[in-house]
Amino acid sequence: MTTTNAMRMLTRAGIGFRVSSYEVDESDLSGVHAAQALGIDPDCMFKTLVARGDKKGLSVFCIPVAEELDLKKAAAITGDKKIEMIHVKELLNLTGYIRGGCSPIGMKKKYPTYIDETAILFDEIYVSAGIRGQQVILNPEDLRGITDAAFADLTKR
Repeated sequence: MTTTNAMRMLTRAGIGFRVSSYEVDESDLSGVHAAQALGIDPDCMFKTLVARGDKKGLSVFCIPVAEELDLKKAAAITGDKKIEMIHVKELLNLTGYIRGGCSPIGMKKKYPTYIDETAILFDEIYVSAGIRGQQVILNPEDLRGITDAAFADLTKR
């Protein structure tokens, strides 16, 4: 197991967490595949998405891996008129993370962060540890606290 920046930040903050690892399939980097590899409910595994608004700039959204970000809801929450996903080639430069290993914890800069409100239905949720093949498992309130996030309705359901 590799100790990541996200894990170091959680440890420094005194936040309890566990780590779960899985075999990475380069042909399928989806969160649903990762949840299947770990044998867990995809509803409790959250992917990290980065989007750019026309007024407020970059924002981070954590949503269940099987769901799709509702861009209209995201724009309303951030105070933008229009919001769109960043291009995958921008991800590393903006966040320090790559596709399939983007954690909401420990990005290069602190961006406004939003966690889908369904996270509070679980005692623990899974988010990327900051590399492909590893997830940190923690309480959603702890994730909210370390990322200064807000819970919101973010998905198309």
